[in-house]
Amino acid sequence: MTTRILIAIVGVVALATGAAVYIGLAAARNQDAAAVGTAGSVTLTSGPRLLARSTADADRGHLVTVSATDPSGPRAVSPVSCTRVHVAGGTGICLRQDSDLTTEGVVLDQRLERKREVPLFGLPSRARVSPSGRMVAWTVFVTGDSYSGGRYFSTRTGILDTKTGDGTRTLEDYAVTVNGEPYSAADVNFWGVTFAKDDNRFFATMSTGGRRYLVDGDFAARTVRTVRENVECPSLSPDGTRLAFKSAVDGDPARGWRLSVLDLATAAVTALAETRDVDDQAVWIDDRTVAYSIPRGTGHSDVWSVPADGSGTPRLVLVDGESPAVLR
Repeated sequence: MTTRILIAIVGVVALATGAAVYIGLAAARNQDAAAVGTAGSVTLTSGPRLLARSTADADRGHLVTVSATDPSGPRAVSPVSCTRVHVAGGTGICLRQDSDLTTEGVVLDQRLERKREVPLFGLPSRARVSPSGRMVAWTVFVTGDSYSGGRYFSTRTGILDTKTGDGTRTLEDYAVTVNGEPYSAADVNFWGVTFAKDDNRFFATMSTGGRRYLVDGDFAARTVRTVRENVECPSLSPDGTRLAFKSAVDGDPARGWRLSVLDLATAAVTALAETRDVDDQAVWIDDRTVAYSIPRGTGHSDVWSVPADGSGTPRLVLVDGESPAVLR
């Protein structure tokens, strides 16, 4: 992930990883019900709408929805606040951090009410829901892994089947195959899950030995295999044929990231028209367009979009928004 962000948040994560977190609707959470509860006019029912986390000063962190055909028009604002969010199939996953620095992943239903809570020991980074709404995934930054001497950031990524309750707290427990050979190393890390329509296959980023790989995963078999290098934060297209992703410029994250699209059938890579540094996991607005957020100033971000075929120019979609998702 980005070196600039990791340095900036090291102090926060060090505290967050030691905090106590609760599971379920315990009495201690009742006082916080207003933070993740009934959302009024904001729901996860089918669109055409865009949902995002607001970065506007008046409602920073709250979930908002806008018309997909007129995103510059009026926005509905929810009392629900998240640090990272994603929605699909009427299900949401909201990663959030409380004032006491405890962190949790909250599974939301169509009315943005809590269905399930998962304790997360780290700083929220990425969130994803499968197209059906059944599977959810999260990534958090953590510190203290023995191979880093406790000095550097690593990531922890988990997946949950919201229908059965089956899940894994970390993909590091999966059997790994690198270039066709079984692989094991203490420094294996994962982030940026994206799901296929079958609710079993997924793609993610894996790092080990100073290299970053796109991996193809099997949830039921608890396995991942490498596909290619220098692919981060993949996002599977609605038709399941392509992956939007970010890649480090010249393989060096310190030089920033650029957006591209990988054709899974041909392995052809198309560089997109966005030439700015994009440190985000893009989403597909439709089969022709990807969206992503870019920071602006201090604490603000905007959502932009660009054609997925490499043509055109970036277009501003939503001012003061991040973690965009499409309510199809």
